[in-house]
Amino acid sequence: MIRVTQINGEEIVVNAELIETIEKAHDTIITLTTTRRIRVKDDVEAIIDKVVEYRRRVVVPKVEKKENS
Repeated sequence: MIRVTQINGEEIVVNAELIETIEKAHDTIITLTTTRRIRVKDDVEAIIDKVVEYRRRVVVPKVEKKENS
């Protein structure tokens, strides 16, 4: 899950696993695999960084656990 700020200033949490595309128009638009579109203030690079950090938190511990088994 990642935190982003909607255009109205409200912070929401998005399931990073459901992000299909991120596009820069006038605003940044996140499209989910559910076809829902969310307009946010965050720029594309900031969202990518948040998704990468999320993946590190979720995947790396599983890989380390598997290697120690």
